[in-house]
Amino acid sequence: MNSPGPKKVPHILCIGIPVRDGTFRVERVPERGFKENASSFVEICGGNALNAAIGIVRIGGRASLCGPMGDAKEAASRFIFDKLAEEGIDTSHLIHMAGLVTPISAIMIDASGERTIVTFRDPELWKVQLPPADILLRDCDAILVESRCASFATDLCAEALRRGIPVVVDIDRAMSRSEGMLSAASHLVFSSEQLQETAGIADDGEALKKLAKLTPAFLAATRGPRGTIWLDEHGGLRETPAFPVHTVDTLGAGDVFHGTFTVALTEGMDLLAALRFASAAAALKCTRFGGAFAAPNRTEVEELLHRTQA
Repeated sequence: MNSPGPKKVPHILCIGIPVRDGTFRVERVPERGFKENASSFVEICGGNALNAAIGIVRIGGRASLCGPMGDAKEAASRFIFDKLAEEGIDTSHLIHMAGLVTPISAIMIDASGERTIVTFRDPELWKVQLPPADILLRDCDAILVESRCASFATDLCAEALRRGIPVVVDIDRAMSRSEGMLSAASHLVFSSEQLQETAGIADDGEALKKLAKLTPAFLAATRGPRGTIWLDEHGGLRETPAFPVHTVDTLGAGDVFHGTFTVALTEGMDLLAALRFASAAAALKCTRFGGAFAAPNRTEVEELLHRTQA
């Protein structure tokens, strides 16, 4: 009798715009016109999709990153490529755009672990043309896409759905209720504020129910320490609590959640298990300084899940 072959490692295509992050640890965010001394500084790279890709590879998945970057001669570009290579993330689909600036952020993380961010993104980056679908979707088990990339990624996502490939959208901005991404995704995961802005309702549960009339996709909203609220297959409201941890840095936690959630789906976990898995990964990331580069490995996530179940 033949023994089963090795388990396939899921390959996630992450679509987004990389960012170069300068992160400062401060006691408090200064008021307008005031100064504040930082206790530490570190330069890393980020962006929703990039952070998610780190979370994916840390728990044993494969990740490719696709999206626009600035000019190939930029120091920022070389820095980001070096960091991604260290993590084992495929960068062959990143696209340099001549004469443009790779996005850059100044991030302040206060004593509570909350982050305040100022980012510059060149508007010309959104004119990028992605490689053909046949190239990007080859050996692809799922797509994870930043909602801000809808203008250049919706057609690809729609094609992925037609091929039976799950499409998870990380939504951290208000969306138009006529936006094509609502029908080009299998899973829409909002942050609470953007969910309410999109639906025009100041209640997460009612907002999810309203949007369910516009899309057949799975709908959820992350709410930080209040956990995740979501609709089950019958349209019923469900809640998955967050894991209580000592928070020192929330930067990248939501992105790690999206990445690990996507891997869990490709591995066949049901929605509740996938959401708990993602919540555990995000919680552990919050206990460490360093953005998504503080994302946990799979053993750590499974140990946290085992302790809480016990």
